[in-house]
Formats: sequence, structure tokens, C-alpha cells
Amino acid sequence: MRTVRPRPSRSILYAAAALVLATTLGTAPGGPAAAGPASHVVASGEPIDYVALGDSYSAGPLVPAQRLDPLGCLRSTNNYPAFLAGYLKVRSYVDVTCSGAETADLDRRAQTTIIPGPKPPRQIDALSAGTDLVTVGIGGNDRKLFGSMIEVCQKVAELDPQGDPCRRHFTNRRGVDTKLRDATRIQRYVGRTLRAVARRAPNAEVYVVGYPRLLPERGTCKAVKFAAGDYRWGNRIERRLNRSLRRAAVNNGATYLNLYPASRGHDACAGQEAWINGSTLKPLRAADFHPFLRGMRGSAQEIYRQLTGGRTAPGHGVAQPPIGSIGRSSTTPPPGVVAAWRGQSD
Repeated sequence: MRTVRPRPSRSILYAAAALVLATTLGTAPGGPAAAGPASHVVASGEPIDYVALGDSYSAGPLVPAQRLDPLGCLRSTNNYPAFLAGYLKVRSYVDVTCSGAETADLDRRAQTTIIPGPKPPRQIDALSAGTDLVTVGIGGNDRKLFGSMIEVCQKVAELDPQGDPCRRHFTNRRGVDTKLRDATRIQRYVGRTLRAVARRAPNAEVYVVGYPRLLPERGTCKAVKFAAGDYRWGNRIERRLNRSLRRAAVNNGATYLNLYPASRGHDACAGQEAWINGSTLKPLRAADFHPFLRGMRGSAQEIYRQLTGGRTAPGHGVAQPPIGSIGRSSTTPPPGVVAAWRGQSD
């Protein structure tokens, strides 16, 4: 039987979270990112048992090689949790991230998958009192925040190429921007999930991973088929979501990991420097509006930097296979995967 190592009390973790909040007050989620206090678990030098929870931005749909356990989650062996596990040289690593996941899939219901088939259990079931480190990347699918925005923005762009038809579409008759409203409400959902995570893994340090930049700070590009005015609006929605994630973390004893500053200049319009794919699905590289391999590696390096108080990740790093995944992956999308992805709004 495994011996559970002593952990800092929740009051200490709350104090650490308060410190993070104090250093970021007055700074938008896109502002400068300090490395923050190093993880107690990482700094201790003791073996780490790591569990990764989250949606497609953590799972890595269509990034080779795709895991087959289960196929429906479109989970890559080269996602940021895998790289992070390799950087940290963890003792054990369980990745239950799943494309399409909402907060309810983590703690309240069996996971819904992109491709029909047996439903995996709740992601939270991978946690235990022996878990040391948890990353949680979730929120963008709740209330179809990203999926419906991306779908509609591309459909209505030709109606007013220089305007903001997508923003107008999601503004109701009372003048309420429903996307901004929903991005704010997601704070409550993530907070509920974090409390469930803390109950299941009371000895773990929990980190909420924010979303990297999808769109450029200014300008437009052919890779993103939005009307010109909707770029700025789309950025506003993502920043509001990241603010909700940060507040949910701080209010529930977790720590927020901000990827927005590090991904500056790596948005979907950044060409060869892009971490994020644009409007065109690329079966051997990334789903549309999702991270490429370089984005997964870059995110992992930034997460490692923040966990270690500013240290640089060792070399380019090697992704570590999750427990039970060896020999169960595919370098090309199996039949039906691309069609299934195109047929849903993740």
C-alpha cells in the first residue's frame, strides 16, 4: 500500500493562491506573466504522481500520435500533459483528457466522446488521495462557448467582411452579449469542478491551465475566416473566459497557469510560428482552431516554467507515454475520425 506523503495544508495553498491573485490584480489575463511561486510538489524532489484532466486543448485532437484508449477522446501522446510528465520525470502519469469535454464530464457524468462508443468514466475517477499533481484545462466547451462562436463567425463573415456580424449575432434584443455573459458564468462551473477535484485528491496541488491565444492582437489573416471586426471581439471572449478560470482557481484553493502571454505571436495568424491551427482542419497536424504539436510543446514549457518558479524546460523535452498507452496509438487518424470531428461543434 502506498504511503501518502505529508502535504501543505489547504490553508497554505489558499495563501499561495491569494499571493498569485495579489500579484495579478489590475492585470488582464493577457498581461505580463510572472513565474509565480514554485510548486511545493515539484520543489520537494520527491516522486510525483500526476493526473491530467481537461478538454481538447489539453487532449490534442489529430496531433500525432493519437491514442486508441479510447479512440473517441482524440487524445494525443504528444499533448502538453505528456510533455510536462516527461519534463518532471514523474513516477506515474494518467491522462484522461478528452476532446469535447465539459466541466460535467470531469465530475458529474460519464465522458461524452466525439466518436460514438463506450463512454469512459468521469475524469475525476482517475484521482485519489495518492495523487500529487493535477492539471485541469476545461471551460471552453461549456455552454458551447468556443464551438458555436467559431462556427457562426465563419458562416456570417461574408455578410459584413469589415464589420462584426458575429458579435451582433450573439447580442440579444436586450443588448446583452451572450458570449461575454456565458464566459463569465463558466467561472461558477469550473469552481464546482475544482471543489470536487479537491475532495477526491485532498493531498494534490491543483493547477488550472488557461487557454492560449487563438487570435492576433491586431490585424486579420487568411488562416482565420472571421470578419475583421470579430477578431477583436473573439479576443475579448477568450480573455473573459481566462479571467473566469483564474478567479475560479483563486477562489477554490487552486493555482491558475496563464498561457496567454507566452503564446503572444503564436496565434492562428502567426504562420510558421503559430501554436494554434486556423480554420482549415489538418488531419495529420491538428483540428481546426486547436493546438499544433509546437503549441502543445510550447504550452508544456510555459507550464513547467511556472511550476518551477522560472526554470527553463530541459531541452525540447520528450513526451512521456501515459500509463497503459504504450503500443496503443496511431500516427494517422483512424477511419471516421476526421468525419466525426467535422460533424460536431467542439
